[in-house]
Amino acid sequence: MSYSLCMGKPINDFLSTPIPTEVWHYTNVTGFEGILSSGRVWATEAHHTLAQQVMALGKPLLVEKPLAATYEQSADLVAESERLGLPLVCGLVERFNPAVLTARQFVGEVVHIHAVRHSPFVPRIRTGVATDLLIHDVDLAIRFAGQIPSSVKGTFGFFHDSSRRNGSEDSADTTMSFPSGALATVSASRISQRKVRQLSLLEIDRLIEIDMLRRDITIYRHIDDSASTDGIGYKQSTVIEIPAITQSAEPLAAQLNHFLDLLEAGAGSPEVKAERDTILPAHKAIDTVTSSATKPNPLTAVLGQE
Repeated sequence: MSYSLCMGKPINDFLSTPIPTEVWHYTNVTGFEGILSSGRVWATEAHHTLAQQVMALGKPLLVEKPLAATYEQSADLVAESERLGLPLVCGLVERFNPAVLTARQFVGEVVHIHAVRHSPFVPRIRTGVATDLLIHDVDLAIRFAGQIPSSVKGTFGFFHDSSRRNGSEDSADTTMSFPSGALATVSASRISQRKVRQLSLLEIDRLIEIDMLRRDITIYRHIDDSASTDGIGYKQSTVIEIPAITQSAEPLAAQLNHFLDLLEAGAGSPEVKAERDTILPAHKAIDTVTSSATKPNPLTAVLGQE
């Protein structure tokens, strides 16, 4: 189903002339000429073709992540939106998680980032976790590091029979290095027995833990350690802070408001350009992770010969 920006209701509810049925089958976007802007929920494989058609009508666009099925297609859409001067937003919704927004107000120089995004298996989702789950935390890691990664490596795991048949990974882990020397390790999996959405940001003098499910933050500062008075034990002291969450909007609603703010700012505005510039780094990292994870491992070949 495709949706408009109007409270998530089917777009035909707001048109005097309903969009033809074939549009729901992802074949064309006839009927969009009267829409001011578009927020789309399409199958990933259809993103590139239909997003091109929507932008050709001069419509700003909010597209669910990933922006397109491949990095090359994603880069093409970003370039096209720049050429046409249209606002373009990718649905990396965790940017708008209240705990993430609050943390961004006070986080300083991060030297190590560790993210875990694990979920139980859902048979209906046929795509791998790299573009479905990993991309969220790769995007957050890049934003908190404040840099484009200089090195990206990844590994995939295929565990369910259906995943092996589809070539869609059940787990994906990546390590990213940044020019500043900061490191990030990110893990995504759909073979967990519980849902985990955890982001840890390590600065030199404190650890900031963000729970994106509970939407809370805990800060740890280690202040002292010493041997116990009896000489046979050990003690350490840590100060724990729990900051108030200053944002309260639901992430999807906050993302939509951000999109509307860009429409108000207008094509060619610094805000629209800044948003466009944030789209590709995470997509490029995921593309590199996939290449790294799927290329032959020389060590495996050597061990196999022994």
